Amino acid sequence: MSYIKKMSEFFTPDVARRVGCVDSLPASNPLVSGLVYDSRKIQADNCYFALSGLHVDGHCFVSDAIARGASLIVHQDELPLDTRRQAACIRVKDSRFAMSPIADAFYGSPSRCLALIGVTGTEGKSTTVYLIYQLLRLLGKKAGFISTVQYSDGGDVQWNSEHQTTPEAPVIHEHLARMCDSGAEYAVVESSSHGLSERTMRLGDVAFDVGVMTNVTHEHLEFHGTWEQYRFDKANLFRALDRVDHRKGTVSHVPSFGVVNADDKSAVYFAAATKQPVYSYSTAGADASLVLQAIESHAQGNRYTVFIRETGETIAIEDQLPGAFNAGNTLAALLVVSGLLAIPVKDIVPFVRDCKPVRGRMTAIQKGQDFELMVDYAHTPSSFQTIFPPLRKRIAAHGGRIISLFGSAGDRDTQKRSEQGRIAAEWSDIVILTDEDPRGEVPMAILEDIARGIPAGRRGENLFLIPERPAAIRKAFSLAQAGDIVLLLGKGHENSIIYADRTMPYDEITEAEKALGELYKC
Repeated sequence: MSYIKKMSEFFTPDVARRVGCVDSLPASNPLVSGLVYDSRKIQADNCYFALSGLHVDGHCFVSDAIARGASLIVHQDELPLDTRRQAACIRVKDSRFAMSPIADAFYGSPSRCLALIGVTGTEGKSTTVYLIYQLLRLLGKKAGFISTVQYSDGGDVQWNSEHQTTPEAPVIHEHLARMCDSGAEYAVVESSSHGLSERTMRLGDVAFDVGVMTNVTHEHLEFHGTWEQYRFDKANLFRALDRVDHRKGTVSHVPSFGVVNADDKSAVYFAAATKQPVYSYSTAGADASLVLQAIESHAQGNRYTVFIRETGETIAIEDQLPGAFNAGNTLAALLVVSGLLAIPVKDIVPFVRDCKPVRGRMTAIQKGQDFELMVDYAHTPSSFQTIFPPLRKRIAAHGGRIISLFGSAGDRDTQKRSEQGRIAAEWSDIVILTDEDPRGEVPMAILEDIARGIPAGRRGENLFLIPERPAAIRKAFSLAQAGDIVLLLGKGHENSIIYADRTMPYDEITEAEKALGELYKC
């Protein structure tokens, strides 16, 4: 569906007040057919937001946007008089901040027509989002979702081609509007710390009904500055629960509540950020609404028992999600769906075994090789601490080794690099360091930063620095023996590797399968 409106239909006095108009509004009242912040994507009658970015200033491309057909320009810096004569221009205090209220108004406040579930955390967001979405669908509800990996506007699931967990506000609200148009009642949105920050306002006008916190560890300090600010920004999801009229259009009654990981030290902080009820889950024996009691993990999934505090019952759960840590993501999803639909957890459990894993999240690849191969998105110290110990415990039974391959993103948090190396070396027999997304940094310099956490590593024996990822994968396979586990970490679902001068198309699973074919002629 296309969206075409006169400027006055969405740029109301309330929106003008919120965005902080610097000058008087243009006398013209142009038609607007869409909201765009990349001048290269402008189509006829689009509104173009000129953003002041870290590397590129969108104000430099205003003339190009007008030439491509932009009818309305939202900007924060002064524009030349001749430019302002060519299109309607609205000057605001902050163009990026303005995108959120304008997008919400342009698309008709779509989040208020949906039961909106936000999932935040350092790890587990994408899987938890996908599990909630799948359980809702299996229970006969029409739902959509937006995650790092995939999205659905209520119909078929599509791949997310961007390296951005939470898209910019115009994209978010357009997706939500399309969900409403498709008849969806529920939307699950992966909510990153960047997206929840008041600096970006990507989610500032999304009316959340349910908030989920999976964990909060060390990540993205290059943006937030401190861990405290990182946690504060994430908790904006729970604060948002108190700012919404929960009597929404298409859903007769939408309960509002939070779900937290009781094993995380920030659980109390998040619960205190909202006045709404907060439920909890634990995989480590903490006092919680759902408590994992015992688990048996294997390459194809998990079997475990869970205590339900409310009823005093113990139930058995079986999933097809490789990785013992996925039990926590499953418990979070069960609490959300149970709370939303007022269905007992035990009645939802049978549907868990039908939920599929997220591509690139502990994805097992078997092409006839005699070692186990898994692809995962893990790229933080805390995610390493989560995935390695259970695998070491499982493989120790038959004397196999762990060969781990990973890197660290350029132009991102540098403090985590040596810690990644330390943890990987603690649990791995062989560590291979390679490119993730070097961006503007020198690839080998990033690998050396990681290697500082592995001072006892013997280069060429149990520690290898191979920047070119395809070559590094082939080295890992050449070293693997029967019964070993090879872990390819950090890229997961992503479809490219970003360098300073180019973006190289790349798919980890496809590359791994290709390398196996070369090695084993399969």
